[in-house]
Amino acid sequence: MLLIHCPYCKEDLPELEFSYAGEAHIARPENPAELDDEAWRDFLFIRSNVRGIHLERWRHIHGCARFFNAARNTVTDKFLLTYKSGEPRPSDDTLKELAND
Repeated sequence: MLLIHCPYCKEDLPELEFSYAGEAHIARPENPAELDDEAWRDFLFIRSNVRGIHLERWRHIHGCARFFNAARNTVTDKFLLTYKSGEPRPSDDTLKELAND
């Protein structure tokens, strides 16, 4: 069973307690009214699909119900790090170090 650490509850809990909420750190357009259909499509649907470390949003649906971010290796399915929403994105150096542990 995959365990995910909730940074708010400070516990490692089964993945069934959580729900995937998409790619993390996607910025909303500054002037949405100025976007054409292609730009809206890209914002809503086009995401990176990396092989390796991916930054994701998760929600602890059967606990505190809060959103948080996670760095997960998509090859091994290992969670490298979880952190609260609003906290800065981990540096690439930090992510590389975690991946090598």
